[in-house]
Amino acid sequence: MSAEGARAIGELGHQAIRMRGWKPDSIGGLTLGADPVAYAIARQSVGTDLPFDAFTVRKSTKDHGTGRRVEGCFEPGQRVVIVEDVITSGRSALLAIEAVVDGGGDVLGVLAVIDREEGGREAIEGSGHGLVTLVSLAELGLARG
Repeated sequence: MSAEGARAIGELGHQAIRMRGWKPDSIGGLTLGADPVAYAIARQSVGTDLPFDAFTVRKSTKDHGTGRRVEGCFEPGQRVVIVEDVITSGRSALLAIEAVVDGGGDVLGVLAVIDREEGGREAIEGSGHGLVTLVSLAELGLARG
């Protein structure tokens, strides 16, 4: 959540989405981990030829307010990228995918900052969604072993 970290994640995340060929209307994921990642990447997209907004997926609906699980810049029919700070089991990303699909969105894929290499990639890809990660634990020299 540092300003410099947000700048770096914004640049790298926007570049990864562009390189994958995804053209989302909005990006987001399960609160709280995905929120700063989505906001940083969406901010980076301003003024480019690939601009998009961000949204947040609640863990559950609230009894007050809009009563929606997906809050922010999201409407049915939009193409979205699900983002995550860290992929471990893939469960958070899969919950976000479910909420977006239930809300009428079209999920283009998942982007994560770090892959802990503990089965999350396989779970996400097994659900039929592509996964792009910025770095893995092995690439950081932190592989379990």
